[in-house]
Amino acid sequence: MVALTVNGQSHQIEADPDTPLLYVLRDELHLHGAKYGCGLGQCGSCTVMVDGQAVFSCVTPVMLLEGREITTVEGLGTIESPGPMQQAFIEEQAAQCGYCIPGMMMRAQALLQRNPAASDEEIVAHMEPNLCRCGTHMRILAAIKRAGGLMQTAAGASTADTAKRAG
Repeated sequence: MVALTVNGQSHQIEADPDTPLLYVLRDELHLHGAKYGCGLGQCGSCTVMVDGQAVFSCVTPVMLLEGREITTVEGLGTIESPGPMQQAFIEEQAAQCGYCIPGMMMRAQALLQRNPAASDEEIVAHMEPNLCRCGTHMRILAAIKRAGGLMQTAAGASTADTAKRAG
């Protein structure tokens, strides 16, 4: 039995400890955002966040994840209420085939949680491990910049609300 926390919910999973997280997410928890691409940690389609860091779920065994917070693209928002990253990708029409997009969103989310004002150079360097074969790189970069702006706006509104309640 492996205890996992995924998108804020606790799960008890019966899986071999060496099972890659990707298989548990898709087969056991029915979270299909992370995709199987290469199976070698070389394309990024399977990217999720573990404790705020982008990781390749296809090469990360579940035995390393007990007590850690796992976030998938499903944990960023819903269809009715998309999170800033999801909203930005929609507004920029950043997906062509869409296969790489969940992994792109998760890698970008990890960066922008630490630095919502990341420069173009920082974004490009951070996103390098994730591949897009459709060629929507410019739209993806625009979406990440937009998401950073949305996150900064949301943080500013949250700070203003807190100050208003305290004052």
